[in-house]
Amino acid sequence: MRPGLAWLLAGLAAGAAQAAPEGDAALGRQVYARCLACHALAYDRVGPRHCGLLGRKAGSVPGFAYSPAMKGSGITWDEATLNRFLAQPLQAVPGTTMTYAGVPDAKERADLIAYLRAVNGTPECPPPAR
Repeated sequence: MRPGLAWLLAGLAAGAAQAAPEGDAALGRQVYARCLACHALAYDRVGPRHCGLLGRKAGSVPGFAYSPAMKGSGITWDEATLNRFLAQPLQAVPGTTMTYAGVPDAKERADLIAYLRAVNGTPECPPPAR
């Protein structure tokens, strides 16, 4: 099993009994401001775009140069996997090129995830062209 995936699965099993805090998308927008140094919602920057993140396989945005660690992580982003990754990215996916230390506060992570969920389908994140 991949190291990052094993870490995520172990963390998910250990934390299954603890309910995640309810997220506030408006507060999450403020937390997302920290991400803007490297990411944008609708286009790639130093990091990949975040529109459509939930439900997407890690390392799969076409044309983005992911690290081999992220491409091989086997992660599909949902609230739980994103929560674990955002808490400690470098431990969740050893070898990732994302050097951000993470969002240690569980409430801020919940708010950020609520924002990413809420923004999809809005003018900021139009549906992909077909």
